[in-house]
Amino acid sequence: LEIRGAGELLGDGQSGQIQAVGFTLYMEMLERAVKAIQKGEQPNLDQPMGGGPEINLRVPALIPEDYLPDVHARLILYKRIANAADEDGLNELQVEMIDRFGLLPDAAKHLIRLTLLKLQAEKLGITKIDAGPQGGRIEFAADTPVDPMALIKLIQTQPKRYKFEGATVFKFQVPMERPEERFNTLEALLERLAPAE
Repeated sequence: LEIRGAGELLGDGQSGQIQAVGFTLYMEMLERAVKAIQKGEQPNLDQPMGGGPEINLRVPALIPEDYLPDVHARLILYKRIANAADEDGLNELQVEMIDRFGLLPDAAKHLIRLTLLKLQAEKLGITKIDAGPQGGRIEFAADTPVDPMALIKLIQTQPKRYKFEGATVFKFQVPMERPEERFNTLEALLERLAPAE
């Protein structure tokens, strides 16, 4: 590209898949495939693009308009939060937000914690977490690194609280009325499921 330029990659004469999916998505797909090949893995073409695991805790998780009125600045922050690679990156972003705009309202704190949960869930091969006041469910991908014995031990120690629903769904019944309780419960649960380093 540096020698010949982009040519028809961006022009009207695009051909093949890039025309169908658009340049940004094409580049994201290409980057994912290259990363997988560099790790010596087969690219997973069935995995949905972007976004990572789907997490619904039924809590407001956003940057409120009265905290940051500028729509453009809010969108940039949403993108930076979504693109944070790890806990350190999220913490730095949180410090920056407090420094620039003041103490975070609860909804913004929830957004940061939800993003951190997403990062943890992605490492554990979790595709979906759904939780509410009475409990929730966790769906695992087929290639999850979570040891099935870790889940079985949880069920054996507290059979009223934990159970399997099918091969890839793990249900838990825990009273979690307040958003704080939902975050604490799930953070602790994912911590327990993380494989030992």
